[in-house]
Amino acid sequence: MAKKIKDKEKKDFENPKYYINRELSWIDFNKRVMSEAEDQNNPLFERLKFLSISASNLDEFFMVRVASLKDMINAGYQKRDIAGLTAQEQLDKVLYAVHEFVDRQYEIYNEELLPLLLENGLKICAPSDLKGADKAYIDRYFEEYVFPVLTPMAVDSSRPFPLIRNKTLNIAALLKKKQGKEEIDFATVQVPDVLPRIIEIPYTEGSNNFRKVVLLEQLIEDKVDKLFLNYDVVTSAPYRVGRNADLSIDEDEAEDLLKEIEKQLKLRQWGQAIRLEVGSNIDKKLLDYIVEDLGVDRNDIYTINGPLDLTFLMKMYKLEGFEALKEHGYKPPQPVPEFSKDKDIFEVIREGDVLMHHPYETFENVVKFVENAAVDPQVLAIKQTLYRVSGNSPIIAALAKAADNGKQVTVLVELKARFDEENNIVWAKMLEKAGCHVIYGLVGLKTHCKITLVVRREDDGIKRYVHLATGNYNDSTAKQYTDVGLFTCAPAFGEDATAVFNMLSGYSEPLGWNKLSLAPLWLKDRILDLIKREEEHALSGEPARIIAKMNSICHKDVIAELYRASSMGVKIDLIVRGICCIRTGIPGISDNITVRSIVGNFLEHSRIFYFENGGNPEYYASSADWMPRNLERRVEILFPIENEKLRKKVWHILDLELRDNEKAHVMNSRGDFEKVKESSSSSEERINSQKIFGDEAASLGKVGNPQNSRVFTPEMKI
Repeated sequence: MAKKIKDKEKKDFENPKYYINRELSWIDFNKRVMSEAEDQNNPLFERLKFLSISASNLDEFFMVRVASLKDMINAGYQKRDIAGLTAQEQLDKVLYAVHEFVDRQYEIYNEELLPLLLENGLKICAPSDLKGADKAYIDRYFEEYVFPVLTPMAVDSSRPFPLIRNKTLNIAALLKKKQGKEEIDFATVQVPDVLPRIIEIPYTEGSNNFRKVVLLEQLIEDKVDKLFLNYDVVTSAPYRVGRNADLSIDEDEAEDLLKEIEKQLKLRQWGQAIRLEVGSNIDKKLLDYIVEDLGVDRNDIYTINGPLDLTFLMKMYKLEGFEALKEHGYKPPQPVPEFSKDKDIFEVIREGDVLMHHPYETFENVVKFVENAAVDPQVLAIKQTLYRVSGNSPIIAALAKAADNGKQVTVLVELKARFDEENNIVWAKMLEKAGCHVIYGLVGLKTHCKITLVVRREDDGIKRYVHLATGNYNDSTAKQYTDVGLFTCAPAFGEDATAVFNMLSGYSEPLGWNKLSLAPLWLKDRILDLIKREEEHALSGEPARIIAKMNSICHKDVIAELYRASSMGVKIDLIVRGICCIRTGIPGISDNITVRSIVGNFLEHSRIFYFENGGNPEYYASSADWMPRNLERRVEILFPIENEKLRKKVWHILDLELRDNEKAHVMNSRGDFEKVKESSSSSEERINSQKIFGDEAASLGKVGNPQNSRVFTPEMKI
C-alpha cells in the first residue's frame, strides 16, 4: 500500500498544462450566460435579460480583472499564472477572446432579438425614421426634457479635454464654424444618466400596433446640431469609456480606513482608461481625436454595430405589457415550514436546527430573527457581519433599533466589499450614530463570512442563537441568488460564534474550534485534509467521493490535491457556476472528475460540500469559494450540517443539480462547456433543478421533503 501511494505522488499534479487560465475561464462563464440569450427555448424577454447581464458582467471584468492585468504589466510583473502564462500573454488572449465575445453579443442583438421584438410589437426606432405625430412628440420631448439638461463641452487651447466618467455614454462631434476659419473643432456631450435611456412614444392611430421606443443617446446625436448653433456638425458618434476601478488602499498607512476609502471612491470614476467603445460608423478623424486624448491602446477599442452598453436591455425587460414574453415557471419565495406555525422564532430554533434554501424559501425569517431580537427584552446582545446589504435594508434598521433599545450591538461592516463600498460607508455611519459598535475588520483582510449571533437571557441561563450562511444579509439579492442558511442554538456553535467576533473586534485568537473552520488561518488546511481523507478511503477500498458546489475554483493547492485524489480513484463531481481552472479527462490525472455549471433564472451562489468519508458522509456549507483570495486573504467560515433531516435536504440539492439537464453545462476534455440538453435524448425526463426546487417549496412547504417523489437518498448513486 505504501508503495502504491508513493508511485501516485510521483505524478506532476502542478503541471501548468493541467490548468485553465482564470481570466479565460471567466470569459467562458460569461459565454454560458450569453448562451441563455441565444437559447430559442427561452422567452424573448428572458433572452434580453441574459444579454444585458452578459454586458454588465463584462463591464466589471474590465474594471477589475483587465485593469489588474494592465497594472501587472506596467509594474513589470513577470510571475506566471496557474496555467503558465505571463500577464502580457494573459492580456493578449483575453482581449482577443473579448473582441470575439462582443461581436457575438451584437450578432444576437441585431440578427435574432431585434426581429423578434418587431414580430411581437416593439420597435426600437431611430429618431430620423419618425414621422408625423411620432416625430412631433420626440421633438417636443427633446426641447422640454433633454435639451435643458445637456452640457456641451468644447475643446480648444483654453478648454482641455474633459474628464470622461467611467461607463458614461457620450456623444463626440467634429465642428466647423459656419463662417470664418476652416479649422475643425472637437466637442463632447455626456448623455445624462438622470433621464430615462428608453423613451417610449405614445401610441397613435396608424402605428401598425407597434409600441415604439427611442434611445436617449440616439435622440441627442440626432439633435446635436442644436447644441452648437454657430457651427456645422461635420460628424458625430457615441462613445463610452471603461476605467480601472480597482481600489488601491494601503491599510497600514491609512489613519482612518473609512475616510481613505471615501477618497479612493472619488478617484474610481477617473482611473486609467482601459476600454473604449465607439459606434461602428465613427469617422476616423473623430476616433483619432478621442484615442489620443484618452490614451487608450488600439486593441482596447471596440467598434460596436448597435447601441453601446447593452445593459439598457434590462430596462426593456421591465417594460409593462410584455408579461407573456417572460418566464412564468418560477415561484416566489415560499414560507419555511418550521416557521409557519405561530411560534416565537427563538422557540423554533430551540426545537432543532433549521436549514433554509433561498430564494425558494423566504429570507424573511432572517430579517425577523434580527427584528425580533431588537425588541425582545430578554436579548442582551446582537453581533453581525455585513458584507453586502440592500439599499433600504430592514436589517440595518433593526440593528439601529436594537441599539436604541439598549442592546449591546456590534456590527462588522466590510468597507472593502467591491462596488458596495459607498453603500456600506453610509450604513456604517448610520449605525454608529444609532449607538452600535461598528468595526471595519482586520487590516489587510476582507471579512466575507456571514454570521449573526444573538445572546439571550433565558430561565436556564444564557443561550446563544446563531445564523450562518453562504450568502449576504441582503433581502433584495436573496430573491435572486441561491444560498443556504442555518439557524442553530447548539452550544458548540455558540461558543465558536463568540470566538469569531472576539477575534474580529479584538486580539483574541482561539486555540481551537468546536465546529467552525475559518480562513485565512485554518480553512485551507481543513479542505485539504478532507480531500486527503477521501484519498485514504479510496486506497483502502472504502467508499470515496467528493461533491463540491461553489462559485469558483482556482486555488492551485486545492486543485492539485483534487487531481491526486482523482488519480487514486476518488469520484469527484464539481458544480461550479463561474471560474473553473481545473481540467477534466486528463488520463491518469482527472479521469474521475466531472465539472458542471448551472446558469438559470437564479444566480447559483451557495457553497456546499459533501465528503463520502468511507460510508459515513459529512456535509458542509461555507461562505468561501476555493480561490486564493477566499482561503488566504479573507475571513471566511466553513460550517458542518449535522442534523440528519437537514443532511437529506442538502443531499437533495446536490443530487438534483447533478441531474439537471435543462440549464446545466458540462465541461468536456478540451476544457470547453457544452449544454447538457443539446446532447440529451428527447425521451429523457427534463430536469430544471431551479424550477423543481421552486415547485417543491410551493407544493410541500419544504425543499427536499421526504414525501416528495423527486427526493433521492445517498444510496441512489449518480
